[in-house]
Amino acid sequence: MKSSLCCAAMCAVSLQAGAVEPQPAAVQQVTRAGSQPSAVGPADYFTGRVRVDPVWPANAQINASGGMVTFEPGARSAWHSHPAGQRLVVMSGVGLTQEWGKPVQEIRPGDTVWCPPGVKHWHGAAPTTAMSHLAVTGTVNGKNVEWREKVSDEQYNAR
Repeated sequence: MKSSLCCAAMCAVSLQAGAVEPQPAAVQQVTRAGSQPSAVGPADYFTGRVRVDPVWPANAQINASGGMVTFEPGARSAWHSHPAGQRLVVMSGVGLTQEWGKPVQEIRPGDTVWCPPGVKHWHGAAPTTAMSHLAVTGTVNGKNVEWREKVSDEQYNAR
């Protein structure tokens, strides 16, 4: 009982002194699977069939968006870069990625790829196997990607 009185007295003193009342803590937020529509990867930025499933948008709490991207066999992104970088986590299948001027690399489930800010690269599926990855992409001034030219068949097949 004594501690309750003490707490009540401290609260009364704080309120009298102009203190702000404590705000409730932030609450967990659940976004249900299937509540956000899938999108087709636009032909301007992808070769082949690509599906993009949004996972979360960038916001004031976390300045990075998340998306699950599925590439059908042979599908790939165009060359591009990210102003704040991008992390990929391969979830299924076999994929390929390449940084400008470096060799094509094969990526498999469990592999992670760090694409540093401003580094030109592409990623996609292997020629005969689909690939899905979770992409976590940072945002600068509302922008998260700078698209460039498409990856040629010669570049894609260079291994």
